[in-house]
Amino acid sequence: MTFDHRSPQLPGPRRTLPGRATRPHAVGGRHLITGHPVETEGPDGFEVAVVGLGCFWGEEQTFWRLPGVWSTSVGYAGGSTPHPTYEEVCTGLTGHAEVVRVVFDPSVLPYDEILRTFWENHDPTQGMRQGNDRGSQYRSILLTTSDGQQAAALASRDRYQAKMTAAGYGEITTEIRPLDVYYYAEDYHQQYLARNPNGYCPLHATGVAY
Repeated sequence: MTFDHRSPQLPGPRRTLPGRATRPHAVGGRHLITGHPVETEGPDGFEVAVVGLGCFWGEEQTFWRLPGVWSTSVGYAGGSTPHPTYEEVCTGLTGHAEVVRVVFDPSVLPYDEILRTFWENHDPTQGMRQGNDRGSQYRSILLTTSDGQQAAALASRDRYQAKMTAAGYGEITTEIRPLDVYYYAEDYHQQYLARNPNGYCPLHATGVAY
């Protein structure tokens, strides 16, 4: 999924695409791996984490493999265009990033383990890209769903920055802020690598431990 024309910066209000009032596409009913609903909040006491670390196909697989995950989905968040399509996100004019939404049981999978998985599976110093995937939709982003997640995410960034600096990397560019709205991506993107085991979506881990 490499397109050289994609915008390296977030669009201003005059350039942002208008979007639409309702979702323009369908989303799958059941998760192909967990068997639980794709659109779900999970049982009582479960939490939701939203993370963006590059191409969402491979990253969804990374998270659905973690013990304690109830369901995952891929979608768009962090921008301004309501109910965007994948093609619109690819223009760089929605402000959205490709993200993974993880519904998890915190008694089995602490949020800190979500953060460890996030930091260790991409290069958070690359700005508006991951490897050859260039554009604002590939930026590193943590969108939190509670005050506790926000505090933990900020603390984890500072901790990982020290590790990255010691390893010779530059400043972390990860955007960390509360989630506004999450939009589910099209059905064919959900659990993409379960449907297409040979699909392209490389990880860009630095090898620096959290």
